[in-house]
Amino acid sequence: MRALLQRVVHGSVRIDGRTVGEISGGLVILLGVGAGDTSAEAGVLADKIANLRIFSDADGKFNLSALDVGAEMLVVSQFTLYADCRRGRRPGFTEAARPEVAAPLVEDFIARLRSMGFRVAAGEFQADMLVEIHNTGPVTIWLDTAETKKG
Repeated sequence: MRALLQRVVHGSVRIDGRTVGEISGGLVILLGVGAGDTSAEAGVLADKIANLRIFSDADGKFNLSALDVGAEMLVVSQFTLYADCRRGRRPGFTEAARPEVAAPLVEDFIARLRSMGFRVAAGEFQADMLVEIHNTGPVTIWLDTAETKKG
């Protein structure tokens, strides 16, 4: 699984003019599911995000986690995080999981965050969404469970 985290003061998702998910502060998580991903990757990634110290303490240092600050989360599924642009001019997406595999894993990931006590909003799987991200810092972090296995 891959996640692009953006620390935000506001995030929302609109579909056809209606707001389907919104947070006032915390993390917008753009989430991609890879072809070989399982529930294990969803658990590893949710735990990593919950405990990653990317929020500032009173001294302005990154010492606080999403758990420490009670961050809200907005999860937006995004298969394009698996775009392969190495050849040609059109990205390939063969490394992304098929929708019937990806959708339940996105829901699993969201459920894991909720079980940790987070308020989690979400977009709609396979919808054409308008995502509003008010990145603060700016803080943007890339996570890939394939990389966490290496080190």
